[in-house]
Amino acid sequence: MIGEYLRVTAAELDRAIQDPDWALDFVEEVQDVEEETEPVSAEARHFSTYKTWDMLRFLLARAEFPVNVIHGEEPFAEDEDWGYGPPRYLQPERVRLAAEALRATSYAQLISSVDPAELISAKVYPLGWGEPGSLEWGRPCYDGLTQFFEAAARADDAMLVWLD
Repeated sequence: MIGEYLRVTAAELDRAIQDPDWALDFVEEVQDVEEETEPVSAEARHFSTYKTWDMLRFLLARAEFPVNVIHGEEPFAEDEDWGYGPPRYLQPERVRLAAEALRATSYAQLISSVDPAELISAKVYPLGWGEPGSLEWGRPCYDGLTQFFEAAARADDAMLVWLD
């Protein structure tokens, strides 16, 4: 399971809500293009937290994060083709709030005073939290997610969010 994100304009969000099949095709087109071009997080339309999604969910929930950036907030399709659970979206104002909160919360703050045993006890995917340095594993994805959300907020974009 991997966490997936797609920045969309207001018009693209409206179309995605009205036509989830179009949205899935659009996601695949963007992923294919960006797989070849490999843009940096701040310039990409698609971003993935890979398997760190559940670790980040755990850390952000622990920090009482104001926006559900891991699962999104509003469902817009029930299609099984999206992966695990329905895809969701964040409106531009929620993307801006998330970007501000991500920028204000360093990864060091998120993991400070976290005992890996907490992740083991909570059965945080993908397990293996007893390994030395395991908490550092999420840092690159968190930093990339922060840059991705900041770029989306600057562009006044919405966000599609799903687990694949």
